[in-house]
Amino acid sequence: MEYGLGKVEESVELWFSDNQTDHVKVSVKVEKQLFGEQTDFQRIDVFESREFGRFLSSDGSIVFSEKDEFIYDEMIVHVPMAVHPHVKKVLVIGSGPIVIGQAAEFDYAGAQACRILKEAGVDVVLCNSNPATIMTDQAMADEIYLEPLTTETIKRIIKKEKPDSLLAGLGGQTGLTLAMQLDKEGFLEEQGVRLLGTDAKAISRAEDRELFKEAMAEIGQPVIASDIAETVEGALEVAERIGYPVIVRPAFTLGGAGGGAAANEAELRIIAQTGLDASPITQILVERAIFGWKEIEFETMRDSVGNVIAVCSMENFDPVGVHTGDSIVVAPTQTLADKEFQMLRKASLDIITHLGIVGGCNVQLALNPDSFEYAVIEVNPRVSRSSALASKATGYPIAKITTKIALGYTLDEIKNDITGKTCACFEPALDYIVVKMPKWPFDKFADASRKLGTQMKATGEVMAIAPSFEMALMKAVRGAEVGLDSLNRKNDPEDHAPIWERLRRVDDHRLFTIFEALKGGTSIDEIFSITRIDRWFLAKLKKMAEFEKALEKDGLTVEHYETGKKMGYPDDTLKRLSGAVELPCEKKDAVYKMVDTCGAEFDAETPYFYSTFDKFCESRTFPRSGKPVIMVLGSGPIRIGQGIEFDYSSVHCVWTLKELGYEVVIVNNNPETVSTDYDTADRLYFEPLFPENVMHIIEVEKPVGVVVAFGGQTAIKLTKFLDSHGIPILGTSAESIDMAEDRERFDALLERFSIKRPQGRAITGMQEALDAAHELGYPVLLRPSYVIGGQNMVIAHNDEDVRTYMEVILSGKIENPVLVDQYLMGKELEVDVISDGKDVLIPGIMQHIERTGVHSGDSIAVYPPFSIGDKMLKVIVDCSEKLALSLGTHGLINIQYLIYQNELYVIEVNPRASRTVPYISKVTGVPMVDLATRVMVGQPLASLGYGTGLYRQPPYVAVKVPVFSFEKITDANAALSPEMKSTGEVLGLGKNMQEAMFKGLVSAGYKVEKETRGGVLISVNHRDQPEIVNIARKLDEMGYKLYATDGTAREISRLGTDVEIVGKLGKDNRVFQLLENGRIDYVILTGSTEPIYIRDFIHLNHRCVQLGIPCLTSLDTANALTDILASRYNQRNTELIDICHLRSERQKLKFSKLQTCGNDYIFLENFHGEITCPESLCVTFCDRHYGIGADGIVLMEHSDIADAKIRLFNADGSESATAGNALRCMGKYLYDNGLVKKEDMRIETGAGVREVHLYTANGLVTSACVDMGCASLDAAAFRFAIAEKTVVDYPVYIGGQSFNITCVDVGEPHCVAFCPRIDDVDVEFLGPRFEQAPYFPERINAEFIRVVNPSTIKMRVWERGSGEIMASGTGACAAVVAAVANGMCEKGRDVTVRAAGGDLVVNYTDEKITLTGDAKLVYTGEALY
Repeated sequence: MEYGLGKVEESVELWFSDNQTDHVKVSVKVEKQLFGEQTDFQRIDVFESREFGRFLSSDGSIVFSEKDEFIYDEMIVHVPMAVHPHVKKVLVIGSGPIVIGQAAEFDYAGAQACRILKEAGVDVVLCNSNPATIMTDQAMADEIYLEPLTTETIKRIIKKEKPDSLLAGLGGQTGLTLAMQLDKEGFLEEQGVRLLGTDAKAISRAEDRELFKEAMAEIGQPVIASDIAETVEGALEVAERIGYPVIVRPAFTLGGAGGGAAANEAELRIIAQTGLDASPITQILVERAIFGWKEIEFETMRDSVGNVIAVCSMENFDPVGVHTGDSIVVAPTQTLADKEFQMLRKASLDIITHLGIVGGCNVQLALNPDSFEYAVIEVNPRVSRSSALASKATGYPIAKITTKIALGYTLDEIKNDITGKTCACFEPALDYIVVKMPKWPFDKFADASRKLGTQMKATGEVMAIAPSFEMALMKAVRGAEVGLDSLNRKNDPEDHAPIWERLRRVDDHRLFTIFEALKGGTSIDEIFSITRIDRWFLAKLKKMAEFEKALEKDGLTVEHYETGKKMGYPDDTLKRLSGAVELPCEKKDAVYKMVDTCGAEFDAETPYFYSTFDKFCESRTFPRSGKPVIMVLGSGPIRIGQGIEFDYSSVHCVWTLKELGYEVVIVNNNPETVSTDYDTADRLYFEPLFPENVMHIIEVEKPVGVVVAFGGQTAIKLTKFLDSHGIPILGTSAESIDMAEDRERFDALLERFSIKRPQGRAITGMQEALDAAHELGYPVLLRPSYVIGGQNMVIAHNDEDVRTYMEVILSGKIENPVLVDQYLMGKELEVDVISDGKDVLIPGIMQHIERTGVHSGDSIAVYPPFSIGDKMLKVIVDCSEKLALSLGTHGLINIQYLIYQNELYVIEVNPRASRTVPYISKVTGVPMVDLATRVMVGQPLASLGYGTGLYRQPPYVAVKVPVFSFEKITDANAALSPEMKSTGEVLGLGKNMQEAMFKGLVSAGYKVEKETRGGVLISVNHRDQPEIVNIARKLDEMGYKLYATDGTAREISRLGTDVEIVGKLGKDNRVFQLLENGRIDYVILTGSTEPIYIRDFIHLNHRCVQLGIPCLTSLDTANALTDILASRYNQRNTELIDICHLRSERQKLKFSKLQTCGNDYIFLENFHGEITCPESLCVTFCDRHYGIGADGIVLMEHSDIADAKIRLFNADGSESATAGNALRCMGKYLYDNGLVKKEDMRIETGAGVREVHLYTANGLVTSACVDMGCASLDAAAFRFAIAEKTVVDYPVYIGGQSFNITCVDVGEPHCVAFCPRIDDVDVEFLGPRFEQAPYFPERINAEFIRVVNPSTIKMRVWERGSGEIMASGTGACAAVVAAVANGMCEKGRDVTVRAAGGDLVVNYTDEKITLTGDAKLVYTGEALY
């Protein structure tokens, strides 16, 4: 390659030559060079020539030129040159459990990111606490930590794994907030970790309300009049200035959490306080409400060199005032004039450019429908819920491109997967309409307000694609599984409000109310004036209303049938609405169009289909491989009871079937999931899981079988329909599924095997229900048959409860009978079983912490079971085998059991994948879905390599903890019951149950590590009072102050436990004062079913949620939490468990226990670095009842600067820099074991190298003298909260007593308190108070000493992290230095320090301190961990 530079003189000719091969050279005559620069990756030049116009060369090779025949065919993607050369290992932070506002979209985004990083050859470390996701699947990353998403844990993972980069923008608000906290603390810089993608400064400018306003002002972008407030009074001042109504938006929160609208001062006082409590930085934005403006979103993308595109525009059906997650959303925008569209598009691109965002970014804007006035609402500098929708709507993989950009690619270097030709800087163009419809959880919270506002309430969403708005909307309504196949909603019998009043309600029924109004003759203008929903949408709905009226009038004519199909009406709906018995002509078949991202300008290569009723079908003409086709039905929208776990199972099923050589078709309509990614299955149909839609796809695909077992109840509900149409169901047959779900048939099966079940009756009316309850005896469980998520279940204790429940059930249409069961209060278990009809494999049995009566999805579940004997386990295995085989199971089945008075009862059997499948698969290593899928297609279970019967237990305990979203649904009844209420779950994985439970509770948001013990408020119903006493006693012993209502307090105080009485919950304002003042750490409430109590409880629970105070409504949960509070676990001493490298059995560790003066340590050799998490061994090994017993653990390691290196850990896992006693013992170990055979050795410590002189007898060390280095009295070295240069004879008040203290640094910080009699000091009480005293922000070791004479000191020691110990080497040194500083001893003289365990001799001079004492071996052994 040869070229000249600069402008060419006329006399000089410049030629560019490109050596194509050794024998071929292409030369181009160049007019001039326009650009030339060397980057980190390549040399780039741009030249101008007559023949080719401008052309670009990279490292001397022509990439493309202006006059190329077609630029896209020539564009080369330079994979190796684009990847950032310094990115070798990336930590990806996930988004944690599914909560309202943060659902499966981050599993989809995170899974895409991990795949891209792995493809780029980067080592991927993932941290996420959600076990139900594909993202946390072993295939997705090299190291996966199912650990709490807290700064403490992320710091430990970074220190352990040493990544060079951090990718945070794909973990939702959770990931972003964590990354920002670590950056702000300077931790990332300290560890050499760079943030990939958008930098911290740009994130702050987008997230911090004040900085964002300033940034918008810099580029003249209008924002809504607003101001920041950090107090309620401040908020009122802002509102006064900008005018009511106002909207409150807390900083750094999710899904509008804590936000809301206020019309006056009284409302603002409440909402402002809520918002301040919700914001991690106690900051809210108070802004002028612009209700009625259109809400528009642009999903944008920018790379690091400034290329920027708008991926997708989206428009909310609802005007501003409803959270975008709760609004029907249409893409692309439909109601904007071109001028408006271009104005908002330009604004979005200008904003993302000015902020310097790198990757995907969501821009929300408000547009005044009556003018060109607009305002920027907010910017999300990360992948969001809207990104998932935009990705699926356009086929443009935003998360994937964001990750590539983070790695250093630019948009023009990234290929579009859909077309295979264009590059990623092409803006997608759509020739169809997409409608997103939210899925709300109001079916679970019947009494909760359905009102929608700025705080999101939807748990999930569905998406529909169609050529018209009407058809897309109809598909979305069918897919949302709200029991409707048209817009005609049955009115509530109790709701007598006139239509105009109902139109004013902003709730989840709004769309249907508008349709009813239009059908009833209300004009578009009238509806617009009330709702401010754009007239374009209203006109479309009116067209549908007119069509239905014509249908009723004319009947189902051929013309009406054609129109109806084009509007998206199913055949049965058209027949029902028109009263027709049959169709007027031959049934119309659906045809399928392909999503192509570019308005059909280029052919699409990825098979991603939606149905229409046009002429040409792109699916039928799509080339097939000739392999047999299997169809997998997905699980529809995320909702309570049917979450992301089912998507995990569907995706794994698809992967296995593809591996087995089948062509796999998936049908699903959830845009947030991995299953609807265009490259998961061979062909994706984005369609409702509705009988007619599924049948149309079957007619095109002609599958050899359909899989329903992994799509939750959504897919199971289609089984009967498919079976009746002769469609083969793979796996467990429709007949078997019906046998498991039909009460009488199942009872007959159980009787055949003499398996017990709680007695029950199937009833249909009120009197039958009461009779059944009397016959069975209270309490009874009432529930409808055929449910998921315990929908509409209740425990009734009396006739009144039965009447209340039956009235609600009978008011709806009752299709299936109601079941009345005996309620037996016992241990609940669940078992997942895989069967091929001949053999059975049981991967695991889980035991619930909460007894029966709490839905399995809401209970804390433990694997393996913790209190079930071997004899009962055998009964459970036998029973499970019989049930699985007799039901003809081919695949997975989930059985729930109850142990009551040592008898096993079956509660229910679900012939499908359950929500426990992902986490049992990850913990046991049994790929459950893979095995079940193989069994479904006929492979024998015994041949699959995992054996049969109960699978062996791994050396871990897994605890699944549910996560609730009550901060969004503030008026829901949060009490645990048979009705499922949790939206997600987390997993704690540990060596033992306590460690796993601790991690699970921390991941779920419980605050179990408070330094000080506050108060616990207890109020339980009379049935629970005998049981609360034990919990109260434990809490009291731990130092909690107990508050209780009258009856509960009387029961607690009978055993001598102190308790303060408070008034009834709804009556005594003091209860709320205690909460507000931060006096209460936990609330334990179990109440009655009386409406007045429930109202008071909801009010109290709502405030607890806002203040972050756990409110426990089950005594079993409270008991588990109490045990964890009493344990020594904290986030610094648990084992960080990488699920990609799990131990298959417990490991043996050789150890030696040595002691001096009773100060004992467990010594472990770690010269090869096998022990990666030593802090996690401390709690179990150092325990004197359940472990070896010691004051700490010593790791002996290789050193480059000394004979060996010591790492020292206290009993609580905290690391110490040095310890004199441990150094002497280590000298003995190294010498006696022949590792260092010299009497003067050097040992590296955290405080520098220390010299140890050994004294030996008979070839063994008997005692040793350690040079402890210099002592320091400089207060600055301690980071003390005391403004003194030295702390000598300093008066303090700690633990209610006055002391004069002297602080000394001898490599470890020590506080020495002089006492007249040390035997009288209550060290157990004072020790922790000294350790945690506010003077010492990093905790301290405390010595209580008396100087007996100038050569003798008596000492007692409280060691931080270990408690009172019998002696301390650094403590003895500190005691002598303090005595010298106070003029009680002399320098340079041997001073004997008498500790409880024996004597140590200290000599202190200006140059050094020496410590002399014995060193003894106690014993050696092997420990299991």
